[in-house]
Amino acid sequence: QLHFVESGGGLVQPGGSLRLSCTASGFNIDYYAIGWFRQAPGKGREGVSGIGFTGDITNYAYSMQGRFSISRDDAKNTMYLQMNSLKVEDAGDYFCATDYDADNWNVPEEYDNWGQGTQVTVSA
Repeated sequence: QLHFVESGGGLVQPGGSLRLSCTASGFNIDYYAIGWFRQAPGKGREGVSGIGFTGDITNYAYSMQGRFSISRDDAKNTMYLQMNSLKVEDAGDYFCATDYDADNWNVPEEYDNWGQGTQVTVSA
């Protein structure tokens, strides 16, 4: 049975950093594309970042470029999202997701497997 455990969310001041982790069980993520999505209250899920199964190709939403970094450790079956210089508008529930052949990294419908989400609050 596929299962994800997300962690790392919390309350941080503007300008601070958080590192989100998402560990999968029940399957190996080796050949899966990975995406991180954010959902703000009352809004749909939007793509934050994606990484291909080789780890060579990464993508970021424009507003996250230069501040966020996605990575994967297949040996640990874990994916990460390092978030630096956080802004108030970065707040929301963050979800990890995997898909075997996601063609569009930032489209939620491309992904079959989802984590439970972890909340990020950015406030002074």
